[in-house]
Amino acid sequence: MKTRFFAPAHALLAALAIATGPVSAQQKLVPAQSEISFTSRQMGVPVDGKFKKFDATIAFDPKKPEAGNIAFSIDLTSAQIGDSETMAELAKPGWFDSKRVPMATFQSTAVKAAGPGKFDVTGKLNIKGNVRDVVVPVTLTQAAGATTATGAFVVKRLEFKIGEGDWADTSMVANDVQVKFKLALTGVAAL
Repeated sequence: MKTRFFAPAHALLAALAIATGPVSAQQKLVPAQSEISFTSRQMGVPVDGKFKKFDATIAFDPKKPEAGNIAFSIDLTSAQIGDSETMAELAKPGWFDSKRVPMATFQSTAVKAAGPGKFDVTGKLNIKGNVRDVVVPVTLTQAAGATTATGAFVVKRLEFKIGEGDWADTSMVANDVQVKFKLALTGVAAL
């Protein structure tokens, strides 16, 4: 059994953070140009992964961030990390339990401006039925009519019961998982 499956949990959180980018009724996430990745540490060594399937519903005006609403879903079965043995382990109940709970979700509860093109998106992250409040810092950039939302945040895997039992030992697999995202969005108003 390999320990590289800890990272996907954090990746999921990263994906949720990415959902904090702006979009309104006509706003859309462009999955083919977006990415959600995560990095965990196993015995001090970084282990990288990513989610291949995710979606978002976004209603956001950069000039009125407090009225924004961001919802994000991540398909836990789409986590990519390591080899097929590690991937099979990740789907088990002690990790993502993706056969029973295939999706992780994020729903914003508040959006605040944090500087030019910067926003703090607060919301509820739900992984395996474990719900926690998270704050996701998001930076928006715009060029040629396209908007990109980027950011990174840390998720505590044990708060979401990812890596239970023997894997709860943080000297083997760190509790902190860094989630990074780059989301391509269309239809967002000018900054």
